[in-house]
Amino acid sequence: MRYSTDWDSGSVILDVRVCIALLTMLMAGAAVAQDIRIGYVDMKRLLDTAPQVIAGRAELDVEFRPINNELLADEELLLELEQQLAAESGLTREQVAARQREIRNLQRSIERRREDLAEELNFRRNQRIKELGEEIEVAVQTVARRQGYDLVLSSPVAYASETIDITDQVLAFLETDYARRSQRSER
Repeated sequence: MRYSTDWDSGSVILDVRVCIALLTMLMAGAAVAQDIRIGYVDMKRLLDTAPQVIAGRAELDVEFRPINNELLADEELLLELEQQLAAESGLTREQVAARQREIRNLQRSIERRREDLAEELNFRRNQRIKELGEEIEVAVQTVARRQGYDLVLSSPVAYASETIDITDQVLAFLETDYARRSQRSER
């Protein structure tokens, strides 16, 4: 409850919205509270198992796999160069310095590209999750309306009984919606 105190007059001014909300709750009474249907959705589970999310992960994997494979090939080359340098004993100081420089430059290049890849992948993943979050929100609202829920909470919550968990229904809605959209896009 937000309030401010006017110390000169000694009065406490309550936020009008809080007062209205408290009065409404008091007037509603316990009888109305028994008729309220509350549901719960495990968002982590939806984000792990919804077909839209799985398809999004697969798309990102296909898109970023070639870049990752290039990095893995460069890491193998780096390992070979380091092993060659350690094995060769007849090199001059200049040759050793040149090989060490080549190794350092390759290490820096790999690190820089790995950071760029991680940053881009993280950005794209967050962008995709945001898009899917809106889709999931619509699914939750649709299921809640169809089943007559007054309030649906999403994780994280301190505790939610399995009897109010509607995650399976939302997941089923998302699966049906994904299948329907996939059929449309194939045509």
